[in-house]
Amino acid sequence: MLCKLIGIPLQSGASQLGCEMGPSALRTAGLRQALMDLGHQVSDCGNLAIPEQTHRDHPNEKIHDLAEIVAWTEVIAEAAYRESRDAMPIFLGGDHALSAGSVSGMARRAAEEGRPFFVLWLDAHTDFHTLETTNSGNLHGVPVAYFTGQPGFEPYFPKLEQKVDAANVCMIGIRSVDTAERRAIQQTDVLVHDMRAIDENGVAFLLREFLKRVSAAHGMLHVSLDVDFLDPSIGPAVGTTVPGGATFREAHLLMEMLHDSELVTSLDLVELNPFLDERGRTATMLVDLTASLMGRKVLDRPTLRY
Repeated sequence: MLCKLIGIPLQSGASQLGCEMGPSALRTAGLRQALMDLGHQVSDCGNLAIPEQTHRDHPNEKIHDLAEIVAWTEVIAEAAYRESRDAMPIFLGGDHALSAGSVSGMARRAAEEGRPFFVLWLDAHTDFHTLETTNSGNLHGVPVAYFTGQPGFEPYFPKLEQKVDAANVCMIGIRSVDTAERRAIQQTDVLVHDMRAIDENGVAFLLREFLKRVSAAHGMLHVSLDVDFLDPSIGPAVGTTVPGGATFREAHLLMEMLHDSELVTSLDLVELNPFLDERGRTATMLVDLTASLMGRKVLDRPTLRY
């Protein structure tokens, strides 16, 4: 398989600086070599960039860096659509605002190919705020609401060429949801599995049921992996740590099952903040998880040294 690495040094969607270094950290941790060792062809497309932006106002005065996020969304969406023509794009973040572009661009690709499009959202948060409901003003909390076509994003964000059917979004690992997000998401068909659901059912059962739906529909699957999906004890390099996240084995099991499914067509690796890491520990973990998704077996996993 040809994999294309697309660096997105975006940090204006979050409140804490450092995510712009995420793509470099993933490269330094050996992502390209790990994929090549598994027999994949790898093309590094370098980092995307946006032109300098002028300020854009919104009635919600708490929102910051709106112009930058809109510009990033446009650039990323076009890159996702373009680079997915002949390869599996892997988006190296960068904060989770980048998924507004990566997912919308991949949805456009799926529509052009006449295939249903699905999203697996691995995150502590639902990121289902709209521009009106966000209290923090951090736009890494809005991408799912945007790409599922919730109201309030026009005329600020780019008009969606193809919105994602909310029923085709599955969230796993959720454990921090604002009241406004909870109210909004309950009015949709988004499938939300919080950590209690994992504790009661196990991640394998939850993911297997979703993958059955994707497979039956001959769908394309985008996986969006946020560092805070992991428990902070194994993934400390994130500005939004929430205790009680996925364990090392739960995360690897998900990745291994995704590989076995042969359904994944694109991947986000987001919210890696090397400034908060411990000797590259989290970056190495993300590379290892990506390798599991791309075919590394348990018996082939190297010893990790942090």
